[in-house]
Amino acid sequence: MEKYSYRYWRIRILYSSIISYAAFYLVRQNFSMAMPKLSEEFGYTKTDLGWMITCASIIYGVGKFINGYLSDRSDARYFMTIGLLGSAIVSCFIGLTSGVIMLGVLWIVNNWFQSMGWPPAARMLTHWFSPKEIGTKWALWASAHQIGATIVSVGAPYLIFHFGWRSAFYVPAAVTFIIAIFCFNRLRDTPKEVGLPPVEEYKNDVISATEENQERITVKDVINLVFTNKLVWYVGMANLCLYIPRMGVMTWAPTFLKEHKGVTLILAGWQLASFEIAGLLGGILAGWLSDKVCGGRRGPVGTIYLALLAGAMFMLKATPQGYAWFDTITLFLSGFLVYGPQVLVGIAATDFASKKAAGVATGFTGTLAYAGAAITGVPLGMIVDHYGWDGGFVLFIGASLLGSFFFALTWRHRATILEKRPVRVVNVKEGEPTA
Repeated sequence: MEKYSYRYWRIRILYSSIISYAAFYLVRQNFSMAMPKLSEEFGYTKTDLGWMITCASIIYGVGKFINGYLSDRSDARYFMTIGLLGSAIVSCFIGLTSGVIMLGVLWIVNNWFQSMGWPPAARMLTHWFSPKEIGTKWALWASAHQIGATIVSVGAPYLIFHFGWRSAFYVPAAVTFIIAIFCFNRLRDTPKEVGLPPVEEYKNDVISATEENQERITVKDVINLVFTNKLVWYVGMANLCLYIPRMGVMTWAPTFLKEHKGVTLILAGWQLASFEIAGLLGGILAGWLSDKVCGGRRGPVGTIYLALLAGAMFMLKATPQGYAWFDTITLFLSGFLVYGPQVLVGIAATDFASKKAAGVATGFTGTLAYAGAAITGVPLGMIVDHYGWDGGFVLFIGASLLGSFFFALTWRHRATILEKRPVRVVNVKEGEPTA
């Protein structure tokens, strides 16, 4: 009966968290799709839009770390629901404004609520799935990125074309509000909440009852498990580099394709959707390869993916105008290569920091990621305004190669628990196996 219950809850947690996190993208990626129209209607320069992106990215990154710490001390279900509701409400207000300052302020507030999505999801995944399987399961969960981004990449241009740019904020907000209610109903924080034992006991992994009894993380734990952990820093720096081409494409692709390649916004949306769809495949394959081929090591796969991404970025810029089909293929390849490492960073961070610090470790690597994302705001906008898209793609290629280097530094490392021989759960105080 226990196995049946565990199987039911693990399936429920996985699909519910995928749907819930996908909803965050409905009220995040819509801004990128509206950017060309905002420039046309209000005369915003790339530097103006870049300031909004940079400030919002900084808030998202800081929020991801702070909310990572808070989520490890809170109930993931409540945390994620509040984030969804907040983003939905702010998205509605964005649709009501026109001024560049107010638009920027609201987008910054939205990104704070957005930062409440990833850390609680990481916490749930590490409590419901074993390190022996989490690479594959995490990759499946990460499909939420592509599901949400694909829907808005295709749907937002349609809404903008027929109903104006404001509809791209109203409609996703309404859908997100409904999904927030679904999230609260379906998710549960840990197996303990529904009367089940720890996943390590269910999967016969190594665990200390001392760790299990200390469910809420302390500041000392954060310092020992995250801040002084060089492996967490390596994957965090790889994430910073990765987010320059990732967010650069996600944020600026509609503008780049429309201006530089001469395509319509609707076609640009479909091309960007290919980037997201390929990311689903690339993420799942990366997780599977790291689990099954590399024995739980994430470094080799991340290193190779990012090195190849540099080549894909070069191809995207070098292709002349009039080859929309080849641009679509290149974006498909780029998405495949971006989302593999993006998935692996989160897994590696929890591998190296332990599940106890899952939220804060992924929050920390997320903070570094959005330091990279901030570079794709004002700095990238100014580079493109002064040097054209050639300068922007030099930045993307260099960041991809540097990210590959940082992943290579973790080549031989994997989760500590996988280095140990599986034993039964032991109660440290009593010295007896638990049931």
